Amino acid sequence: MELENGTPTTSSGDVADLLPLGSVSQQPYVSELLSFTLDRLHKEPELLRVDAERIQRQMQEVAVGNYRAFIAAADALLAIQGQVTSIDNHLDSLINEIPKLTSGCTEFLESAEQILEKRKMNKTLLANHSTLLDLLEIPQLMDTCVRNGNYDEALDLEAFVCKLSTMHPKLPVIQALAAEVRHTTQSLLSQLLHKLRSNIQLPECLRIIGYLRRIGIFSEYEMRLQFLRCREAWLTGILEDLDPKNPYEYLKGMINCHRMHLFDVVNQYRAIFADDTSGSEENYDGGLLFSWAMHQITSHLKTLKVMLPKITEGGSLSNILDQCMYCAMGLGWVGLDFRGLLPSLFEEAVLNLFSKNMNTAVENFQLVLDSHRWVPLPTVGFPVNNVGDESQEDVNPPSNLMEHPPLAVFVNGVSAAMNELRPCAPLSLKHVLAHELIKGLQAISDSLLRYNATRMLRENESGLFLSLCRAFTEVAYPHSAMCFGRCYPGGAALIMDAKSLYDGVGRLLSVSSSRELPKPKDNVVKPNSSENVDQPPVENGVGPDVEKTEGTDTEVKEENTVESQINEKEAEAQSSPRAS
Repeated sequence: MELENGTPTTSSGDVADLLPLGSVSQQPYVSELLSFTLDRLHKEPELLRVDAERIQRQMQEVAVGNYRAFIAAADALLAIQGQVTSIDNHLDSLINEIPKLTSGCTEFLESAEQILEKRKMNKTLLANHSTLLDLLEIPQLMDTCVRNGNYDEALDLEAFVCKLSTMHPKLPVIQALAAEVRHTTQSLLSQLLHKLRSNIQLPECLRIIGYLRRIGIFSEYEMRLQFLRCREAWLTGILEDLDPKNPYEYLKGMINCHRMHLFDVVNQYRAIFADDTSGSEENYDGGLLFSWAMHQITSHLKTLKVMLPKITEGGSLSNILDQCMYCAMGLGWVGLDFRGLLPSLFEEAVLNLFSKNMNTAVENFQLVLDSHRWVPLPTVGFPVNNVGDESQEDVNPPSNLMEHPPLAVFVNGVSAAMNELRPCAPLSLKHVLAHELIKGLQAISDSLLRYNATRMLRENESGLFLSLCRAFTEVAYPHSAMCFGRCYPGGAALIMDAKSLYDGVGRLLSVSSSRELPKPKDNVVKPNSSENVDQPPVENGVGPDVEKTEGTDTEVKEENTVESQINEKEAEAQSSPRAS
């Protein structure tokens, strides 16, 4: 503010700040007021009031004249306010939905990328359709090759799939393909092992082992073990087809099987798995073949031990022994000669067979003796010197034994036992079998003594019984010794050296002879006297009275005859060869 002519002055800016009408839009009016005189300024309020009333009236007139427009404008304003509020609410909702829209767009982009990737894969698949089809047909093709026996092609396919699986370990299709191929490979392995369990020759064995090595499932040692297991299963199958109810045929089949096939298996093993002499553990079987072969030989011998006692014929035993010897000799070419293990088995079988036959002869004698009726039988002529005659080729039982059925049955049993012994008579069992024969003869002697002690016989029955006892000591016993001598050189001497076993029977005969007193010749009744109805029967062509008159002289003559026969028989037994 400056002072001009002693009167304070104010600038327009200061007036705008001091007056309420100092806004920019009212500046012209304020400038006009400042230009008025004082009187004019005093009139200005009245003028302003008059102008205000005039404007008020004009506004009222305009309002009355245009009230519809004002009402419409008011309605429009209200509507606009409502619309603006709705828009504001919609904008809020839009703002709230924008994140969802953003996430939806993101998901759409991701799914679109996946769809594009799948489309790309489908295009690639379509472009390589034929190649993939060939790959997917590999398991079926490999299975067909296995079924038709085309193992080389099947193994080529298996190697190709394994290579693919190694190159693409993360591809599900390739891994599924590899799993199917592994399943088919197991089928191939089973088929190859089944072929090893059949009758195949060395070339086929070589091919199968070559296939197994290409598969690579087994190590070298496991492959050798698997080969022997399969071949053993084949041998076991052959033996299971045999009929164990017929021991002779079963043993024949088993021996032929081992003679032919065991020899082949050992040669096949040695040809396929040639041991490396360089000391490599991979090519060394650790004695596997030896252990397996020992197992087979042990099983063979165990079967012989079980089945030989069931054979009841000496000829069959001899045939089995010959075949076993031939089998062992053939296996000796591959180091499996077991001939040294056979004698003990066959000796036991021969001893059991001979003992069984002798026991049967003694039992039959006892049965016939217990049921025998002492009646005289027709006399059969028999030369005395035939009892100890060993010069004949065939030893026939003395025919006069037919007068004594119990002794005839026993001698038949002894002859049957000797016939079963002759084809297979081990020299080592000479004394043992002689003891068995002596034991049987001892049983007969004891049975006769027991029969005499427990039975009450009439005079004629006693005479027949004593005749049977005499036939035992003079005929049956030497004949049994002679038969044993035909089986073993010098065997008759072993039996005759034990003749003291029938001393009881000899004493019985001596006592019975001493009790028979000689009768006067006047009392002798001639055999053709028709008046003697109750004449006792004739025994051995000699009447009882004649025997009584002869007395001790006859017995001495008989004993001398028997001793001479025995001496002749022993001399001939020492010079005669062993019967075949």
